[in-house]
Amino acid sequence: MVMEYRSLGRTGVQVSALCLGCMNFGDTNSGADEASSIQIVHHAMDAGINFLDTANVYGRGNSETFTGKALAIDGRRDRVFLATKFFNKMDDTDPNSWSSHRFHIVKACEDSLRRLQTDHLDLYQVHRPRPTIPIDETLRALDDLVRQGKVRYIGTSTFAAWQLTEALWAAKELGLNRFICEQPPYNLLDRRIERELIPFCRTYGVAVIPWAPIAGGLLSGKYRLGQERPAGARYEKGAFNNRDNDRALERVEQYVALCTELGVAPAELALAWCVGRDGITAPIIGPRNMEQLEAYLASLKVTVTADVSARLDGIFEPGTHVSNYYTADFGPNARWC
Repeated sequence: MVMEYRSLGRTGVQVSALCLGCMNFGDTNSGADEASSIQIVHHAMDAGINFLDTANVYGRGNSETFTGKALAIDGRRDRVFLATKFFNKMDDTDPNSWSSHRFHIVKACEDSLRRLQTDHLDLYQVHRPRPTIPIDETLRALDDLVRQGKVRYIGTSTFAAWQLTEALWAAKELGLNRFICEQPPYNLLDRRIERELIPFCRTYGVAVIPWAPIAGGLLSGKYRLGQERPAGARYEKGAFNNRDNDRALERVEQYVALCTELGVAPAELALAWCVGRDGITAPIIGPRNMEQLEAYLASLKVTVTADVSARLDGIFEPGTHVSNYYTADFGPNARWC
């Protein structure tokens, strides 16, 4: 297996075609402990992955702490493009411990730098949009961090195309650093971003770093229509109804049958499909153990032919969200998760 490297949007920075997501590090609900997290990071880097993504809210700081410890060993920090995110609540008693205003952004950045044991973040991302905060408030704070050398690039997660348009306009008007990437949900079950977001990003050189490429495990084949959920699985007790319902599982049944015919593991085909889509930079994988990491890496050996792609389109219609196909909201108030 040879790792492919791609340009991160218009920046020219070369990142691996798979991004190691660290969300499960330090997760108290069956996530990876410190030793396992370090092992996963090191093995991923040995396989050629040089792009890591975490967030301050993951494990309320545990993920960043474990990631920082892994990168501090043998000088690995300088060999990766390190991304983290801010926005979500970090303290249940402090009303300013979240959001996208300057007061929180500056403190959140300092806290992340400390936990990650680094003097700079290669990519700092707004974890969710918040329309009640003017985008120039957010951009000015992030621009200051870039000019101070604490952040190299800035990005977003789950922003709609119109919100990114507003942000690019504001950055140009005010002479501020612009967002260089967007991190949306994208998988065979949820293809909404094909309608507007991907065309927008391709036009303006914005990298696309999708999360949930196997739909939180729904495309792995472990969840089957009418069957008991595997003990200890992420969706053992179900997930959000707009993701995990009979309509989605009916399509999964068709999908698993196709994978059986092709002789490929469902998770591997789903990830390979995402990696190969036009406009996609690097899907985020989130292994909880070494077995899952190996399965994700194996997807790089899978080729999705034009015929297979057409058959997948027959099961999962382009531009739609299968799980809530009849009630999907594609407007400005659409909920991505």
